[in-house]
Amino acid sequence: MGKPTGFLEIQRRDRGYAPVADRVQHFHEFSIPLQTDELSEQGARCMDCGIPYCHSGCPVNNLIPDWNDLVYRDKWHEAIQQLHRTNNFPEFTGRVCPAPCEAACTLNLEDDPVTIKTIECSIVDRAWEEGWIQPEIPEARTGKQVAVVGSGPAGLACAQQLARAGHRVVVYEKNDRIGGLLRYGIPDFKMEKRHIDRRMAQMRAEGVVFRPNTHVGVDVSIQSLQEQYDALVLAGGSEKPRDLDIPGRELKGVHFAMDFLPQQNRRVAGDEIPHKKALFATGKRIMVIGGGDTGSDCIGTSIRQGAVSVTQLEILPEPPEKENKLLTWPYWPNKLRTSSSHEEGCERLFSVSTKSFEGKDGQVTKVHCVKIEWHQNEEGRWQMEEVPGSEFTLDADLVLLAMGFVHPVHEGMLEELGAELDPRGNVKADTDNYRTSIDKVFTAGDMRRGQSLVVWAIREGRQAARAVDEYLMGRTELPL
Repeated sequence: MGKPTGFLEIQRRDRGYAPVADRVQHFHEFSIPLQTDELSEQGARCMDCGIPYCHSGCPVNNLIPDWNDLVYRDKWHEAIQQLHRTNNFPEFTGRVCPAPCEAACTLNLEDDPVTIKTIECSIVDRAWEEGWIQPEIPEARTGKQVAVVGSGPAGLACAQQLARAGHRVVVYEKNDRIGGLLRYGIPDFKMEKRHIDRRMAQMRAEGVVFRPNTHVGVDVSIQSLQEQYDALVLAGGSEKPRDLDIPGRELKGVHFAMDFLPQQNRRVAGDEIPHKKALFATGKRIMVIGGGDTGSDCIGTSIRQGAVSVTQLEILPEPPEKENKLLTWPYWPNKLRTSSSHEEGCERLFSVSTKSFEGKDGQVTKVHCVKIEWHQNEEGRWQMEEVPGSEFTLDADLVLLAMGFVHPVHEGMLEELGAELDPRGNVKADTDNYRTSIDKVFTAGDMRRGQSLVVWAIREGRQAARAVDEYLMGRTELPL
């Protein structure tokens, strides 16, 4: 490394956030980036590890020490080249990835990891500003045609890799705009959609054709795509939400998170939501059920819409504030994580089970809950038990169910295709060739692995592209 003693001499610094009072007034990104000299110093903190565990912590196997060192040496153009070797869209992961690489950093043994995510985001943002990111147009076309169903991070990564290999790629998206979860699941205050639009322009120049407003299995049959294309890649995500089958579920004001979040993204994009379908947190007491990223996004969006109060319920117990590094490092630890949305104003309740919803005139007004305790049975499995006499009631005008997703939507395309599913209801395929049980049909991302991270989707999209290229051509030069 350029400065072997950097980690001893330089304190960790990370990008900051605009004050809460300012940022909750809008839906724009609010992080405050580090200056160039500060980033150079942070890159110098990267150690000359014998084994760089950040590589294994990162699902796309980013060459992290390499581009940390290049930033330290002020070789930014070379840094983006290294970054793009493993990651098609570092501007996405540099904003929304939880950074398992930092959890795996050797310096994290002292709770002081390198600011990898911030450096990554700064590299790609500067590359766009400098005009270093240009279309990579293949020298020759293969004459092969591939359809990619779904335009989330897995579908986009797969499509870009296949286009660069010389294939004609058409991306089908059921929504009116390209981007999938990136477009309509992640709030603009976490990632503005101009980042997607910029990549779409690059991909169009590389030969990718986008077909929004085309729902495969509804507007067009999967059989017709099988007949038309040499290969198909299913990258439609895991969109079947986990429901809460309790009394009062039918009341107005009880909605899935993904009924609520996309509406605000559409408003930011300039769309008008029909009044009868519009969901607003303005002036309401919001109850978010579920403690993951989707729940956090509901919190931040509700606060910006002017909610009176926001409460988040989590059925699991409150994690420890600090993990036991000797037991967990370099793996992703279970510990209490407070997002920027939590910091903006939210009450968090753990070990709570929701028993029923109560309403008036068909509208939800209260949530009935009970405290629970978790115990391991003789087989080592965790089971929950209600605490006698711990029942309590919370007022709520809008309840958002953010409890995750169970598997892809089976109705429509998957039923029509008849591909084999795994025991969890995902499309069955391995990570060697990403092939489904149907000839020339592949799958990648959440549709294959279940609900996961954007960075995992990018990895699977890249690897599926390699498998498709090898299937079509008998060999491939696409990277692993």
